[in-house]
Amino acid sequence: MNLASAAFPALGSTASICVTEPAALEDARGVLEDVLADINRACSRFRDDAELVRLNAAVGTTVRVGETLFEAITVALRAAELTDGIVDPTVGRTLRLAGYDRDFELVRDRDGALFRARFDSVPGWRQVRLDATAHTVTVPPGVELDLGATAKALAADRAAAAAAAATGSGVLVSLGGDVAVAGAPPLGGWAIRLADDHAAPLNGPGPSVAIHEGGLATSGTVVRRWRAGAPELHHIIDPRSGRPAATPWRTVTVAAGSCVDANIASTAAVILGDEAPAWLSARGLSARLVHTSGHASGAGGWPAQAA
Repeated sequence: MNLASAAFPALGSTASICVTEPAALEDARGVLEDVLADINRACSRFRDDAELVRLNAAVGTTVRVGETLFEAITVALRAAELTDGIVDPTVGRTLRLAGYDRDFELVRDRDGALFRARFDSVPGWRQVRLDATAHTVTVPPGVELDLGATAKALAADRAAAAAAAATGSGVLVSLGGDVAVAGAPPLGGWAIRLADDHAAPLNGPGPSVAIHEGGLATSGTVVRRWRAGAPELHHIIDPRSGRPAATPWRTVTVAAGSCVDANIASTAAVILGDEAPAWLSARGLSARLVHTSGHASGAGGWPAQAA
């Protein structure tokens, strides 16, 4: 089977799409671009015209929001519920005070010697109120939402399903470390090479795994890092401390029934640290955990040859 693919920058990362029917590539890419534009308009923290920015500015009031933002917030609150608050969308304020307050390229290039990070406690996801009938959200004073990784994973799931439905082709969508597939896969499944950095070359070193359905997500502390004075920070906040997670894991990769579920689990595993292997196995999730030393291990039935 001949595959066709395309890649382009998006959401501060790299968007890739691969199809099993080469003639479907242009239409599938168009679907992906439309989904990404919709997610960005709804969920960006860095666009003045984004719905999330307006919602965060309207704390203390009840705001009617569009379908995409409502779904993204619903997904983020479900992530918090499934992880007992370990993956919490109310980390927005402490993430902003820590320095992740603009597009990451600008954060990375800022003179870290002149910036001093601050941190704040995380208010907790239970304070956010949704009304599914009225499509309204109430964010209380002191709470800022960051939908971050779950919105990107949602975009991958949405785009893969929509592109497969529109073209009849098997489709793989990758947004940074978030991968979703839909439609009939190629023979042997979709081969995915694992790496710390989403921008790594396709022919670079690293193990590969194959998936036939659902999604695969990698969360890590290697790529999105910046300096704030002497210390170097990363973007995965531990809600229990309000600071970047102190974790032994460089990256965690999880396979699940959807990209969203894989992303929730991989993010939680990074934050949980030494507790992660048991937490993943108890939930029947297959995962690859790479220690800061570079040693990789599997959990929950992850194939040994891909560790």
